[in-house]
Amino acid sequence: MNPNAYTPYRNLPPLAGIATFEEARQPGLSVEDCVARLKRHHWAFRRLHGLFIHRLAAEPIYELKMAFSLHAHYCAEHAAAWRNRVGEMREPPLGLDAVPDAALDLFFDELLASPTTEALLLGVYEHALPALAGALRAHPLATNRLVDHPSVRICRFALLEVDDMIAYGRQAITQLVSAAQREQHQPWTQHLTHLLAQAGGLAGEAEPAPGPLLRFTPPAAQTYDPVPQRDERFPDPYNMGVHAEAFLYDESFPPGPKTLMMFYKRLREIDVPEMMASILAETTGKPWDYTVDMTRQLWDEARHALMGEVGFVQAGLDWRQLVRVNFTWSLALNTQLTPLERHAVLYFIEQGLMPKTGKRFEWEVGLASGDPFAALVQDYDWADEVLHARIGRDWYVKQIGDPREATAFGDRCWSKVLIDWESYRREGKTQHHNWWPELYRTWCRQRGETPDPRIESFATSYQAVRADLREISASA
Repeated sequence: MNPNAYTPYRNLPPLAGIATFEEARQPGLSVEDCVARLKRHHWAFRRLHGLFIHRLAAEPIYELKMAFSLHAHYCAEHAAAWRNRVGEMREPPLGLDAVPDAALDLFFDELLASPTTEALLLGVYEHALPALAGALRAHPLATNRLVDHPSVRICRFALLEVDDMIAYGRQAITQLVSAAQREQHQPWTQHLTHLLAQAGGLAGEAEPAPGPLLRFTPPAAQTYDPVPQRDERFPDPYNMGVHAEAFLYDESFPPGPKTLMMFYKRLREIDVPEMMASILAETTGKPWDYTVDMTRQLWDEARHALMGEVGFVQAGLDWRQLVRVNFTWSLALNTQLTPLERHAVLYFIEQGLMPKTGKRFEWEVGLASGDPFAALVQDYDWADEVLHARIGRDWYVKQIGDPREATAFGDRCWSKVLIDWESYRREGKTQHHNWWPELYRTWCRQRGETPDPRIESFATSYQAVRADLREISASA
C-alpha cells in the first residue's frame, strides 16, 4: 500500500489530532537525546526558581516581590513536571541534581549575582526566559509528536506561563530600566549571550561556542541576603502602633470597620513570602515535592497581600498614605532563627488560625459586613490556610516526629525571637504612629457616615500580639 494514499475513516482527524500521518512518520529525537534536552529544561526551571527565591526578600519593589513569588511558583511546578517526565523514560537514576552543562550553570550563576534590580530584570526576562521559551518551542519540532507526545504536552503547558512571565518582565523593564541603565549593563548582558552560546543554547541543540568559561561577577556576589527591603511606599517599616487582632476580635466593634483591619492583615502578609523565601533559600537536602509545596504556600501568602491591596483600592482608600505596613516579623525571623526554627514559628502561628477565632471568624466578619469582596477574600484565605496546615503537617510535623512537640518547639522558637517594640522607638526607627483613626475617618467620609468616637479612638498597640497568638495556638 502506498503510505501517502492512506486516509482515516471518513477523513476524521488522524492520530487523535496529535499529528498527521506524514508528521508521525518522520524521525525524531531518540529517548537518550530527548532526555538530555528535558534535563536542561528542568535545570533552567530549577535555577530560575532558586533565583526568584534568592532575590525575593532583598528586592524592595513590592510589585516585583509579588511577581517573583508567582514566578517562583510557576518554575517549581514546571520543574516538577519535567522531573516526572524524565522518570518515565528509562532513566534510573535520574541524575536530576547533576549539572547538565557547565556553561549553562554558569549562566544562571551570573543571573543570581545580578548587581542591580535592573540587571536582574534584563538577564531573566530578556535572556533566560526567552531562551527557555525558544527551547520549549523547538522541542516539538525536533521530536516525534506522536511517540513523544507527553513531552510535547508539557512543553505546551509550560509555554503558557513562560510567555506570561516574559510579558510581565517586558512591561517591568519598560517602566524600570532606562536607556542609560541598559547601556551600563550591556557588557554583562553580552556575557550572558556568550555563555548561552557556549552551552549550545539552552536546550543544547546547537554546536557550543569555543572558549574558556569566565565569570563576570565574583562568586561572593551570590551570597544570600535575608534582610527584607521595602520601597518608598513603606516609609515606617518598624511601625507596630496598631494591633489589628485586638480590634478584630473585640466583639463590641461592628463588622464594617473590621474589614479595614482584615485588608490590612492581608496586605501585611508581604512579610510571609519574605520569610518563607529564606527557608527555601537556606534549606538543603529536601525532595523537590517539598520545594513545590512550600513555594505554593509562599505564593498564596503573596496573593493574600495582593487581595488586601485590592480591598483598599475597591474601598477607595490609598493604603500608601493611610496604612503603615511593617517588616519586623520577617526581619526578626530571617536574622535570628535557623530555617527549621522559622518553619516551626510559621506552623505554630498557623495553628492559631484554625480555631473558631481564626479564619472562620474572619470569613463570618466579611459576610456580616455586607462587603461581598471582603467575604470573598476571607473565604479563599480560609481555604488556603487549610491547605497550608496540611503542608505544615506533611513537611514540618513529620520532620519533628510528634504533633505536640512540633507545636511546643514552635512556641519555644517564637519565644526566642526578639521583636523589641520599645527599642525601635528609643533608637529613632519609628514612633509607632497610630494610623488607624485617619484610615477610619477617611472610610467614613467616603461612605457619608459619621465616625464613631469609640472606634476612632482605638489605640491598642501591636505589643500584645505575640501573647495573643501564643494563647490561641496553645488552645488549638
